Amino acid sequence: MTNAPTPSRTDQVIAATERWAAHNYHPLPVVLATGDGAWVTDVEGRRFLDCLAGYSAVNFGHGNPRLLRVAHEQLDRLTLTSRAFYNDQLGGFAQALTALTGKDMCLPMNSGAEAVETALKVARKWGYRTRGIPEGAATIIVMEGNFHGRTTTIVSFSDDKVAHDEYGPYTPGFVTVPYGDADALAAALQTNEFTVAVLLEPIQGEGGVVIPPKGYLRRVRELCSGANALMMADEIQSGLARTGETFACDHEGVVPDVYILGKALGGGIMPLSAIACDHEIMDVITPGSHGSTFGGNPFACAIGTEVCAMLETGEFQAAARERGAQLAAGLEPLLGAGLTAYRQRGLWAGLDLDPTVGTGRELCERLVAHGILAKDTHGSTIRLAPPLVATSEDIELLLGAVSAGLADMTGSGVSA
Repeated sequence: MTNAPTPSRTDQVIAATERWAAHNYHPLPVVLATGDGAWVTDVEGRRFLDCLAGYSAVNFGHGNPRLLRVAHEQLDRLTLTSRAFYNDQLGGFAQALTALTGKDMCLPMNSGAEAVETALKVARKWGYRTRGIPEGAATIIVMEGNFHGRTTTIVSFSDDKVAHDEYGPYTPGFVTVPYGDADALAAALQTNEFTVAVLLEPIQGEGGVVIPPKGYLRRVRELCSGANALMMADEIQSGLARTGETFACDHEGVVPDVYILGKALGGGIMPLSAIACDHEIMDVITPGSHGSTFGGNPFACAIGTEVCAMLETGEFQAAARERGAQLAAGLEPLLGAGLTAYRQRGLWAGLDLDPTVGTGRELCERLVAHGILAKDTHGSTIRLAPPLVATSEDIELLLGAVSAGLADMTGSGVSA
């Protein structure tokens, strides 16, 4: 009788995960164990360049020494207290974040979806208390192709069928307009007199790094001001240096009424999110009207304070600009050689494959063989978002892998 071969460590972990964890993701067959900077290592000892960076949560790299030092120090001191008491880290974090955003106050939460929900609640309450809108009549305008999270309220205004369908009944009070179409937004504001806010991503990340037309954000700002509606910018993925500026809105010199932040705010170590706005908006929040057991905990706040300090130097914004320009230059020759288009802002890019060549998933699977981890979206698109600590050599490696992966799929050789 022949003994069956012993499953690899990768196969064992995947089998256990598939058996006992819900199937709400479809991961690539790689089991990661350690990370250092822009690189991760799997349980078999294979190294990969991480070109997803936790959906931009790991902007500063895996195991960033500055963030680890702060985390270790705070871990030994105090990790969680109820907000029934003050802790010695929240005030410093709030001061640092409001300085970074230029706003008066912030409200910390944990996940990005929680921050979006917080912004929605604040906007509605502001509309009722400040503008005198009739209770229950507040409207919030959102964008086609949006992705703000997966809570029941948020998926109520999603047009992604996988995220949306079979979760009704849905939360009312939202009007959807085409992303990037300022005229459509103007018409919606004119039609809906009780609009309290316009919620949008300055760049749509999950949509495939979709960049709106030049001048669009400025026009949104003007329209919101004219309608006395809050401009709420979901900078959860696009903010905190990813696009080469601290916030994606900075590319057009636009300041929203409400910043919605998350992901990289926790340094890739702890879930940490927040909204930031001025007193006249935030003051509608009173004791007991909103809260979170873990929101504002000292462990996350200590890390978030250091993240703000790191962003104040401008070094990560500069790195995103430099490496992003290198990435764009290397992608240009691949147009017509498997790619039909790409969109890039800072160290963030969406690549559209020719559907006749294959799917985004297939390219991501081929990239694994070349030591690159990336993520597909919407069938024929993949997203690239390496940590901002990636080197020029790392980007060259990425470009070579994309070129080789496309050549594998098209049967032709292309040089990046």
